Amino acid sequence: MRRIVLATGIALVAGVAAWQGVEALQATNSETPALPLGNSGDASDGTPAKATAKTSTTSDSDTLSRNETPMADRVAVIGLLNKRNGAERDLTMKPGQVVRVGDVVVRLRACETSAPWEAEPLTGAFVQLDVEGRDQRWRRFFSGWLYKESPSLNVVEHPIYDVWPKSCAMTHPDIGPDTVLASAVGAGAPAAPRSSAKKSAAADASATTAAKPDAAAPPVSASSNNAR
Repeated sequence: MRRIVLATGIALVAGVAAWQGVEALQATNSETPALPLGNSGDASDGTPAKATAKTSTTSDSDTLSRNETPMADRVAVIGLLNKRNGAERDLTMKPGQVVRVGDVVVRLRACETSAPWEAEPLTGAFVQLDVEGRDQRWRRFFSGWLYKESPSLNVVEHPIYDVWPKSCAMTHPDIGPDTVLASAVGAGAPAAPRSSAKKSAAADASATTAAKPDAAAPPVSASSNNAR
């Protein structure tokens, strides 16, 4: 009997010792930090993995411009001709600038070009021409729009000097508030709007007749029953 009790005690002590060893091993494994993984999934030297760059696609509306070159940033080339000696020179100016050449002063107020989608291309400039006379008084001989492609639309009436626009550097907007992009059209056409036209009287009458139920039969009178 004593042997049985002794053997049972020894087995119990061994089991407790084994259980404590398993707990100590689990605690050791939980305290060990895990190695960081790189982009390929392998263990690395601890450097944080770089995020994969996303390829951004630029839409059509982002590449198109809605802005037009401001008037103050446009650059025009104005030709100035001296008919007496045939001397010609180009004046590069911005709107608001004034250039004096001898006894003539050229002022540029504005310049404009036709948009690429317009039927008639024109290059225009609003120019003012002042010339000093022999009495040393300045007189304005011209003030208005001049066009490179159509010089006959406006003529500078001066016996010696002539001016005309040669170019106007500016950009036009690619799209406007009413522009419909081709990509938007491909995604799905908008529903057709309902017609606001007034319907004819015949159509209204037919619609009203179709909407109303059939008229109820008149009630049978006593005299009609007696007649049968």
